[in-house]
Amino acid sequence: MSVGEQAQFGVNGVQQRRDWPCLTLDESRSVLRFFHNMPSAQSVAWHSMRPFSALGRVRLEGQGECLLKRHHVTLRSVKWLEEEHAFINHLAGQGAAVCPPLVLPDGHTALTVGDWTYEAFLPARGADVYQNVMSWQPYFSVRQAYGAGVALGRLHLAAAGFKAPARGGAEVVPLLSGLRVVAQPELVPAVQHWVARQPRLRSALAHRNWVGDVEAMLLPFHQRLQPLLPHIVPAWGHGDWHGSNLFWAGDDVSSVLDFGMADRTCASFDLAVALERAVVDWLALPASGVVAWEQVAALLEGYQSVRPLSAGECAQVVAFLPLVHVEFALSEVGYFAGLVHDQASAEVAYTDYLLGHGRWFACGEGKELLARLPALLRQTASQQGAE
Repeated sequence: MSVGEQAQFGVNGVQQRRDWPCLTLDESRSVLRFFHNMPSAQSVAWHSMRPFSALGRVRLEGQGECLLKRHHVTLRSVKWLEEEHAFINHLAGQGAAVCPPLVLPDGHTALTVGDWTYEAFLPARGADVYQNVMSWQPYFSVRQAYGAGVALGRLHLAAAGFKAPARGGAEVVPLLSGLRVVAQPELVPAVQHWVARQPRLRSALAHRNWVGDVEAMLLPFHQRLQPLLPHIVPAWGHGDWHGSNLFWAGDDVSSVLDFGMADRTCASFDLAVALERAVVDWLALPASGVVAWEQVAALLEGYQSVRPLSAGECAQVVAFLPLVHVEFALSEVGYFAGLVHDQASAEVAYTDYLLGHGRWFACGEGKELLARLPALLRQTASQQGAE
């Protein structure tokens, strides 16, 4: 196995240090025995470079493959994974191109073994053309940006009937794209309460003037969002929409993958996540020219070709865009500092991600994106009405 296959995507690109060990053949055999009528594992053919868990493509005896994913129990419990799986199964029932989880004989779709929680899936349809591309990088083409927008619009239509509450109930589930904080009328008290319930995050922030940083860098954006909050229509979303979480047939999306950050948010928030993840080349900063303007328009046009946005939703997309990262960025700080003991990455998550993204939207090209986005939303909607 090459070094590249063992490496991991980190906060600044590819790194050799992995947060979690790769799946082993013995481990895969042991876990897959729990699943109904599952052939024995023959080899682990590929290891994902994605962080936060360990994912491998396992070749099975005779023929066929499956994907096996391992999480630390503090990041994903069986209960939390099965909330995600219920959403995937709902989407599958609506005809969405997703991969339902494999089912255990007792009806569960995840299991805990020691310090680990496991889930398994059959392979997705299509080509994994973004396998070696990090999130926060644009699509390969304007056509694929359009295709991604179409697929997200279809997913939101399919998700509309799923009425489950937010993940975790009263518990705080780490590493989600959520609205527990951002959707509250008062941002700072909401963040303080949320942080106080997470010991790792609370400890990681103890030496920082983080409340002052939030007030200075993020509160002005939240004040613009405040009047729009009463008009949000709650709905589940994907939470991490970018090219490498999609499989492709040419320029069209053939399968949607990795609902690990999914939660009950709203369609406008999830569309803003899709913009934040894939039309700004964050890893190229501090260079200029990092917005893929044609892809912004293409993604919005594709989305509105199947799910036109209301005027209120358009305003929400703009207001959410500089804030969609807040809960995940803070969660990353606690993860890096308190669980995997990577202080350098925790510093990047706080300084460059949480605050840096807010700073970028406050001036220069980021401010221009927020200023131009309302017109782009209207333009892409009118183009659909003219067809």
